[in-house]
Amino acid sequence: MNPAPIPAPIPAPILEAITAREATAGLAADQLREQISALSQQLSVLESELADLATTRTTLLRLGGHPDDGAQNADTRPPNPTYQQILAVLGTAEYPLRAKDICLALGIATTANHTESLRAKLKRLVTRGVLTEDRPGLFDLAPSTAGPADATVA
Repeated sequence: MNPAPIPAPIPAPILEAITAREATAGLAADQLREQISALSQQLSVLESELADLATTRTTLLRLGGHPDDGAQNADTRPPNPTYQQILAVLGTAEYPLRAKDICLALGIATTANHTESLRAKLKRLVTRGVLTEDRPGLFDLAPSTAGPADATVA
């Protein structure tokens, strides 16, 4: 029987180069994660502001005696593709889902910032009457939107 070959030692400069590159890549990844978190929070704030502005517009038009204009402009269907994906997930679910479950179904990370950003969107859809939250943290389609999952949502 032949003895197993002895592996050649890896030169120290190569290992040092790999260690240095790992450290650099790790720092860059951490910086990107921080940027993503900050951008997710900024996006959530802006989406909330947009929803509030749409509600304010509708309310003002109705109070001003323009109920038809308000009805035309008060589209409760969410325009953002993320909202369409949320509705598609809930349309195929057999029971109400938690924000974390929806994150998993959408392929989104389940870290706190991602889950809370999605929860804010879900709450916004509840406010608009598109979703229901009969029990705290459990979201489902509202009866009027519980049609086929492939229904077009603008």
